[in-house]
Amino acid sequence: MTKSAYRYISETFQNQEKKYPSPNWQLLIQLRNSPSVHRIAKPSNIARARSLGYKAKQGYVIVRSKIRKGSARKIRPKMGRKPGNLGVRKITTKKNLQRIAEERAAKRFPNLVTLNSYYLIEDGRHKWFEVILVDPNHPRIIEDPKINWITHSKNKRRAFRGLTSAGKRGRGLRKKGIGAEKIRPSLKANRNRGK
Repeated sequence: MTKSAYRYISETFQNQEKKYPSPNWQLLIQLRNSPSVHRIAKPSNIARARSLGYKAKQGYVIVRSKIRKGSARKIRPKMGRKPGNLGVRKITTKKNLQRIAEERAAKRFPNLVTLNSYYLIEDGRHKWFEVILVDPNHPRIIEDPKINWITHSKNKRRAFRGLTSAGKRGRGLRKKGIGAEKIRPSLKANRNRGK
């Protein structure tokens, strides 16, 4: 069976080289010097972006977002704690880093709606994601029957409500059946059910 062109393109991104002097080495140098959240002209991984709904047409925007890796950095208390209650290490967020990257991009561009995002590259300190945003007021988006569902008011603030693919994964909605009885409609709703 023959492969499509996008299959060949996606395979080039699966095995990323970071050794000197690979293209990714130069890319990481460029990314470290760029702002945390900034708009780019076109997606770096075109095959992945198209699989998540991106189209090279007016109304679509690609934003690159940088997130620091690791758990939270806490100041160590000077006195008055036993070691178990210090609360310095192993303090993590309830959200995954990809969801945080989507929220920062949505906060930076409040007039756009988050469609999806994908992992780009990482080094020892940061991870980079590319977020696909859509302008719900653009005429090209309104007249396109495949994407105009995003113009409805119920799809506002999708990144903050956990409605993107990364948000649903972080909320546990990929699981069904045994072991997933308490995640729908949400953890908070299930916690308040017995009250």
